[in-house]
Amino acid sequence: MEKILIIIPAYNEEDTIHHTVNRLRNSCSYDFIVVNDGSTDRTEEILNEHQIPHISLAANLGIGGAMQTGYIYAYRNGYDYAIQLDADGQHDPKDLEKLVQAITGSDYDMVIGSRFVEKTGYKGSWIRRLGIYYFYYMLKWIAHIKVTDPTSGYRIVNRKVMKEFVRHYPVDYPEVEVLVKLAHQHFKIKEIKVEMNERQGGQSSITPFRSIYYMLKVTFFSLIRSVF
Repeated sequence: MEKILIIIPAYNEEDTIHHTVNRLRNSCSYDFIVVNDGSTDRTEEILNEHQIPHISLAANLGIGGAMQTGYIYAYRNGYDYAIQLDADGQHDPKDLEKLVQAITGSDYDMVIGSRFVEKTGYKGSWIRRLGIYYFYYMLKWIAHIKVTDPTSGYRIVNRKVMKEFVRHYPVDYPEVEVLVKLAHQHFKIKEIKVEMNERQGGQSSITPFRSIYYMLKVTFFSLIRSVF
């Protein structure tokens, strides 16, 4: 059987982490690991209290550093596939099997859970939707690929992609940048429909100002990656 690991990056998710893990455990039997990204709240205490498998980073490295830690763990422990599942409850564990079925036995290297490839009940803020549309057209122009939900972190990758991510993974806002990298290296990417929830607790780090910074930074580095 294929070995599958679910990676849950978590930074200050004391309000949601236990609930997210419980939903995951009730939905599937896949292995999982929480990467506690230097949280300053009770996240670490909750992980220990409920004996939740986790890796704790000594400092906050950002989503990129947390996910790369998870990919390194998955690759070194011989997993065939790795899935990102956010700790804030937005990703529905019921869709995990759809992601697994879409990639196993196929020639796809990454499968992305999308809110927009088919109609779903998702309703996001205008600034988030603006960013998604912006990156959709940016990827068409720079990477010559069509990804309707480029900022979705709900994705599964095979061992070949894991190896690339072990070598290098963007520090912050990695979702779009890695798509440019993988397209440039001719990896095959597919999207499937998933349902996503609103954040179930805590606060998002994405503000209007950070969104603009995000778009400019990712565009700059994506342009570089498309050339080199």
